[in-house]
Amino acid sequence: MPGIRRILETSLYSDDPDRLAAFYGALLERSPMVSTPRLIAFDAGEGTVLLIFKRGATLVPFPTQGGVLPSHDGHGPAHFAFAIDRDAAPAWIARLAALDVPIEGRVRWARGGESVYFRDPDGHSVELATPGLWPVY
Repeated sequence: MPGIRRILETSLYSDDPDRLAAFYGALLERSPMVSTPRLIAFDAGEGTVLLIFKRGATLVPFPTQGGVLPSHDGHGPAHFAFAIDRDAAPAWIARLAALDVPIEGRVRWARGGESVYFRDPDGHSVELATPGLWPVY
C-alpha cells in the first residue's frame, strides 16, 4: 500500500471568513497566501495549510483550469491542533494572553506531551500540542 506523508490541509468553514482570517493572521503573524471571497489560506508551518472557507460557498463543484473541485462544507465547531515545539509552549501561552484569547484547557499527557486548548472567534477548538502526545508525535 502506498504511504501517507501527512495531512496537508485543514479546513474551517465560517459565516464571516474575514473575521476568522484576521484572528489567524494575528495569531500566526502571517498574511494569507490566498484570499478570495470563497477561500482564505494560511501557511500553517512545515508544508501545511489552514483553509478558511465561506460557509455555503463550496456546496457546488468548483471548476478550475486544471479540473473540478468536488463540493464540501462543514457546520458546527471543529477541532484541530497546531504542532509546536515543547520549549515554545510558554511563549504561545503568553501570545494567547497578549491577544486576550482565554485558555480553555491544558493537559499533560502520559507520553510527556502537553496540550493547550482555546477557541477561535467561530468557536472551533484549537489545540497547541507538543511532542509526546501520540506514539507518532
